[in-house]
Amino acid sequence: MENLGLFILITLIKIVGIITVALGGVTVMNWVERKVSGHIQQRHGPLYVGPLGLLQPLADGLKLFFKEDILPTNADKMLFFLSPLMAFVPALLTFAVIPVGPHLVISDINIGLVYILSVSSLGVFGIVMAGWSSNNKYALLGGLRSSAQMISYEISLGLSVIGVLMYSGSLSMKTIVLAQKDLWFVVPQFLGFFLFLVSAFAETNRLPFDLPEAESELVAGYFVEYSSLRWAMFMMAEYVAMISASCVMTTLFFGGWLPLPIVGPFIEGFLPPAFVTYAMPAIWFLAKVAVFMFFFVWVRWTFPRLRYDQLMTLGWKVLLPLAIFNVFVSGILRMTHIT
Repeated sequence: MENLGLFILITLIKIVGIITVALGGVTVMNWVERKVSGHIQQRHGPLYVGPLGLLQPLADGLKLFFKEDILPTNADKMLFFLSPLMAFVPALLTFAVIPVGPHLVISDINIGLVYILSVSSLGVFGIVMAGWSSNNKYALLGGLRSSAQMISYEISLGLSVIGVLMYSGSLSMKTIVLAQKDLWFVVPQFLGFFLFLVSAFAETNRLPFDLPEAESELVAGYFVEYSSLRWAMFMMAEYVAMISASCVMTTLFFGGWLPLPIVGPFIEGFLPPAFVTYAMPAIWFLAKVAVFMFFFVWVRWTFPRLRYDQLMTLGWKVLLPLAIFNVFVSGILRMTHIT
C-alpha cells in the first residue's frame, strides 16, 4: 500500500507539473505571437503592460474574465457550453504519454503513439459542436470545414509516422526516443517529417490552413458567437494543440530529450553530472519544442491562406500519395537494412 500511495503521489506531481508547464506555455506563446508578428510587420507589438509587454497576456485574461458571456437565443445550450471543453481537453490529454525526459513521463504505455493520434483527433468534435450549437450559418460552415479538413489530413498524418514505427519497432514514445540515440529519424524519414509537419498545421487550424475560422469569409467561423472565457478556451485549445504537435514532432523525429549531436556532449561536459542527468534532458526537449513553436508563428504571419479547393487538392492529391509512397520506400529500405 505504501508503494501504491507513493506511485499515485509521484504521478499526481507529474500531472500537475506538466499541465502547469503546458498552460504556462500558452501564456508565453500569446506574448511571443504578438511580438514576432509585430516584428515581421515592422512594429513593436505589446510594449506598455509590464516590461516589454510581458504582462499583456495577464491583462487579456483579466479583460476576458470580466467580459459579458453572451448566449445566442436559439442556441443548443448544452452543446454550446460543452464545445469549448471538448476542444480544449483532448489537446491537453495528449501530454499524458509524451516523455519530456527519461524519467519525466506521466504514463509510458506501449501504444503511446496510437493514444496520441486517437485523442488529438477528438478535438474536431468540439469545433463541429460549436458550429452546430451556435445556430449561426457562419459558425456552421466553419464546423463543416473543420470536419472535412480533419478527414483530409488525418490520413496523411497517420501514414507519415509509419516509417518511424518501422525504424523503432515500437509504439511507445519513450522507446521511439531511445531508438534515435545514434541517428535522429528526421534523417531517414525527412519526407515523413515534412508530411507530418504540414498535416499538423492543418490539424491545429493554423495559417495557411485556418479555413474553419477564415475572417474574410466566415467572420470568425465556428466560434463567432462565443465571448468571454468560452472564447478564450478555444484560443487556449489552439495553442495547447500547437504545443502538443511540437512535442510529438520533437519526440518522433528529433530525438526527444536527447542532446544535439557533437554540440550537446560538449556543452554538458562543463555542467555538473547531476544537472546533466536530471535537468538537461527536459531543457533539450523544451528547446526543440520552442523552435517548432516559433516556426508555427512565423508561418502564420508569412504565408497567405489557401483557398478551400487548394486545401482539399493538397490533402488528397499531394500529401496522401506522398504518404503512401513514403510507407513503401521506408518498408523497402528497412527490409534491405535488416537483410
